[in-house]
Amino acid sequence: MDKQDIIKQLKESKHSKVKVAITDIDGVLRGKLMHTDKLISALESGFGFCSVVFGWDMGDFAYDSTELVGWHTGYGDFDAQLDINTFRTIPWEDDTPFLLGDFSNKTDGDIPVCPRSLLKRVIAEAEKMGYNPMFSQEFEWFNFRETSHSVSEKNFQSLQALTPGMFGYSILRMSENSDFFNALFEHLKSFGVPLEGLHTETGPGVTEAAIQYSGILEAADRATLFKSATKEIAYKHGIMASFMAKQTSKLPGCSGHIHQSLWDKDNKNNLFYDEAASDHMSDIMRSYIAGQLYCLPYILPMFAPTINSYKRLVEGAWAPTTLTWGHDNRTTALRVLAASSKATRIEHRVVGSDVNPYLAMAAALASGLYGIKHGLKLDIPPTSGNGYKNLSHGVLPANLFEASNKMKDSDIANTLFGDTFVNHFTTTRAWEWRQFSKEVTDWETKRYFEII
Repeated sequence: MDKQDIIKQLKESKHSKVKVAITDIDGVLRGKLMHTDKLISALESGFGFCSVVFGWDMGDFAYDSTELVGWHTGYGDFDAQLDINTFRTIPWEDDTPFLLGDFSNKTDGDIPVCPRSLLKRVIAEAEKMGYNPMFSQEFEWFNFRETSHSVSEKNFQSLQALTPGMFGYSILRMSENSDFFNALFEHLKSFGVPLEGLHTETGPGVTEAAIQYSGILEAADRATLFKSATKEIAYKHGIMASFMAKQTSKLPGCSGHIHQSLWDKDNKNNLFYDEAASDHMSDIMRSYIAGQLYCLPYILPMFAPTINSYKRLVEGAWAPTTLTWGHDNRTTALRVLAASSKATRIEHRVVGSDVNPYLAMAAALASGLYGIKHGLKLDIPPTSGNGYKNLSHGVLPANLFEASNKMKDSDIANTLFGDTFVNHFTTTRAWEWRQFSKEVTDWETKRYFEII
């Protein structure tokens, strides 16, 4: 639909309000209900949205040292623009209309720290090079029979999992909770977030969903909306969905793998596929992989943005720790699938479920394009067997502090995303590390309380 079609539908709607949302630096949807008349005006001229959404963390505590936004700026409004291509209705909220937006300034251009705007800038670069990026994301997450009140009362301890035991790909567990899973599948489809598949994963109450692939901006929108929608639909069924990367040291973590390929402008030819090559990998694909591996250590916080992210990236837990790639190898950072012209793609396995999809996809695409632009050769051979043991090309930074410092001091990160974004983003990650460092953990209490 074009803008006039949407305006007509809004005027004829039984609803007098529309839900609008933007995404903050952590990938959290921040939004409001807006009167239809105000929304129609906003479609034409934009609207003000408080800049504090880039000046505080996910717990609404104000950062103490960011330059673009802070007490020194007075927390005025940024100019937000709604994207009519994101228009949909929310089926579990009586088909309330919904729109996504991002931040831009008609005079000065995009706000550099806006995740969706950053992705759009990287997409424009790809299109200028003649490429149409096609992406999709898949998520694993834990489900609990809890409410926001009950988890708080329990201090997030001894929570009741949706199902007990380890039962991946279980038909029984899906059937046991069919009302929730059927609602999830159907509501997401109606919400414009169609799933390719949905199944239980290893771990109590763990589920995995693969979102259907699309153009990269739509893919990032779908991924972002998927996480929020899944939580909302779960609430309706007395369930809490958690996308923490690592719930417990006793179980594997939760991934957010990104699948990616480059197509021609007409979207007819997969440019990663080469029928004549013995491994069916084109030179473009090889340079793209080389770029991703080369840039990965310097932009890791965009794939692993939280303290908890790095608890998932440990040996033998289905998440990569080394700078490796391989053919259909789930122990490497990049898994190459090159079976046919339609399906040839790269699966980025570093990405966790706690990620901001806009930043992760921007990082994946920008680093791949870096390899193509600089004619990088894929000199690293594919890893056969255990990628955890292949240390010959380096390992990933071990925690958020190390990864953020590496990104902050990186010419590569600044080249890919600009100084303003890199400075702001790494400052927010340093803040996150400082908040964690002040806390006394359960591990410390158990370790030192009596014996030391």
